[in-house]
Order: sequence, then C-alpha cells, then structure tokens
Amino acid sequence: MITIYSVEEAKKTILKRKPLTRMQYAPALVSRTEALFGAGVTPPRAVEIILHSVEERGDEALREWSARLDKYEGEEIVIAPERLKQAWKTLDPRLQQVMQVSLERICEFHERQPIQSWVTTEMGGMLGQRVSAIERVGVYVPGGTAPLPSSLLMSVIPAKVAGVKQVIVATPPEPHQAILAAAYLCNVDAVYQIGGAQAIAAMAFGTESVVRVDKIVGAGNLFVTLAKQQLFGVVGMEGLAGPTETMVIADGSANPDWVAADLLAQAEHDVQASAILLTPDANLAKAVQVAVAEQLPRLSRNDILLASLENASGIVVTESLQEAATLANEYAAEHLCLSVGNPQALMDQINNAGGFFLGDHSFEVLGDYIAGPSHVMPTGGTARYASPLNVLDFVKISSVIGLDATTAKSLSNLAAQLADVEGLTAHAAAARAREERA
Repeated sequence: MITIYSVEEAKKTILKRKPLTRMQYAPALVSRTEALFGAGVTPPRAVEIILHSVEERGDEALREWSARLDKYEGEEIVIAPERLKQAWKTLDPRLQQVMQVSLERICEFHERQPIQSWVTTEMGGMLGQRVSAIERVGVYVPGGTAPLPSSLLMSVIPAKVAGVKQVIVATPPEPHQAILAAAYLCNVDAVYQIGGAQAIAAMAFGTESVVRVDKIVGAGNLFVTLAKQQLFGVVGMEGLAGPTETMVIADGSANPDWVAADLLAQAEHDVQASAILLTPDANLAKAVQVAVAEQLPRLSRNDILLASLENASGIVVTESLQEAATLANEYAAEHLCLSVGNPQALMDQINNAGGFFLGDHSFEVLGDYIAGPSHVMPTGGTARYASPLNVLDFVKISSVIGLDATTAKSLSNLAAQLADVEGLTAHAAAARAREERA
C-alpha cells in the first residue's frame, strides 16, 4: 500500500534528499561484498580494487571479474559484428518497427538542438568558439533485472547526432537479443560484454580488447556509480545516477487510475525507485491510493513494486497547487508529470526538473521509450543544475582568439597591469614585450 502523508511528514521522509555522495549500503550488499572481497571490504574499496586490477592487467582482469562477479566463464570480450546483425535479423518484426520509430524520433529531436561554431570580427581581429565532437564515447547499458535496449537508443543516438567518431557499448555478459539488435540498428562501433565497475574501468583506461574513450555515459548499479565517481577526471562523465524517480502533481481533474498507473510504472524499476504524488485534493489522494492497491496484484514485478512503494514513495496532500509547485522545485525530480488543468501555467512556476511531462497525453512512459528526448535524466536532486543527456554532452567548445595588431597593442598594457596586481611578473613582461615591439 502507498502511504498518504502531510507536507510536514513528507519533508521528514520521502521528500528529504540524501546526497548521492553519501551512499548507504543495504546489509545484503555489504555481506555479499565481504563474501567476494574479504572481511571489512566496503563497496567503495571493492570498486577501487577492481579499477586498479583492470588498469594494471587489462583483459586478464576483465575475464577474472566476469567469472567472479557475473559467473561468465567465456573468453570472448568483444561481441562479433555478425552476432549483432543476426540479433537484428531474427528480432520480432514488430519490435524492429518499434525500435525504428524510436530511433527516428530521437534523431529528429536531437537534430533540432541548436549547436554551432561562431566567430566575430567586431572585437578586433577574430574571436569565437569552435564546436567539435568528442572523438570516442563509451555507453554503459545495464543488465540488471530487465534488458534495457531503450537505454542504448537514448544514449547512443545523441552521440551519433553530435558527430562522435567512435561510439562503443559495454553491457554485462551474455546480453539480451534486444540490446544487441539495438546496437546493430544504431551502428555502434563495438559492443563489449563486460559489466559493472570493470566495464567502466576498461573504457576509462583501455585494454588489449577495449578502446579507451574520452567520455562515459549511462547508468548502472551501485558499483557502476562508484566506479564513475572514482574515475571522474580520468575520463569524462555525464553525471552520477541515483535511483530513478518520478513526481506527479495532480489536481481534481486528474484520472486517479492513470495517475496510479504512472506511479507504478516508475516504481517497478528498482526497490529504491521513488514515485511521489503531490495533490491539493484529498479525495484524489485517496482514490489514487485505492487505484494503486487495485492495480498492483496484476503486475509482474510485484516484489520490487511493494519495496519501492514502502521505501521511497508516497502521496502528499498539499494546501494548494502553488505549494505543490514549491515542493517540486525544491525536490528537483528526474521526471515531473503535471496532471492538471493548465500544465503549461504550472510549469512556468517551476524551474527544477529533468523533464516536464505536460498533461494526460504526455505520460512518462512515452518519454521513457519513444517521445524523442533522451530518457537519461538527472536524479537525486541534481536537476537543480544538471540537464538530460543531449547533444551538448558529446561536444566540446574551444575558444578561438585571433586578435589584430592594433587590438593587441591596446590591450597589452591593461593585461600587464592585471599581472602586476597578481604578482605574475613573467606574465607582465610577456605583455609589455609585445607592447614595446608593437
């Protein structure tokens, strides 16, 4: 059963954020980690061990960790291109069509994102910015409790649109056919069957089989997140992913069955996923609670759903839609669904959300699979400053400075004066040398 909270109760519980950097580890995970790595070894220390071994021993370490952690005894790290092609050819034609439509919509959306180099000659000579694609990108596609070909599509396609020269994919051993088929459809350059922290290490450092990349994107389990955290700076990262989350703001016009279905759709991802409804309508709150209880027994991932609903989900009754908007802005949800009479007006009151889903016809499941924007969105409150995965994540900007002699002369003494204030005499001398020569 999903619980109904007052605002004050919710602020102390389901609306209270825990920083991603202060991860709490379930006792079962701690026990499993110690069983695999030794007494007293914490998950961060275990990840550190994995990263170091892959950096030092490459493919040999990858095979050892695959056997030890994923129970995969095979030698093959790189999946042959023929397997990708065969996976696509033998895929259910209906699923082929769905993937094609998804690919086309994701492409069209990201191709509309404005991004281009520019120059000006109005500041003396030439100044500007050069936009260039990152050369190599690694995409991590999790295995976990369900295959996620949609995650591959949503991560690879923006990189391709940006012009990344080489896009590789890492996914746990013996991947599902749908993931291989999606990789073929997206024309990825290589697929490696390695998972967890060892996959992140392989892409960050490179091995005999795995190409070293410049940036890694994609969510995974706790070990993947810890690996990305520890390797930040060695390789680019798009962010650290916490448990997925959705927040719905609904008024009396909302359909309680639809709201319940949307909450359950998010809650089934993971036992730590959060699905929260904010509403000023107490009758709607009760109706959604009843609808959740009625729909739950018909769903297959019942154990996960029950845990998610108990751990981090709930219904919050607010004084008004304005209070709901304020709470939503503070929470900065990954997904914010506005099931209200005027969703556009309500959105205008809220700054922080990974994605806004406006009205009954823009339900989140469409965003997860096929609407167009990438479903890789900031979690854990990071939507206060971070953006969904997009074309800008796969390019870099270089400043271009080509001043003319007149402008350089006029600026040299000014630069030298600033250098004097900072005590950087070599800087000042370099500026004055140009000034004197000019």
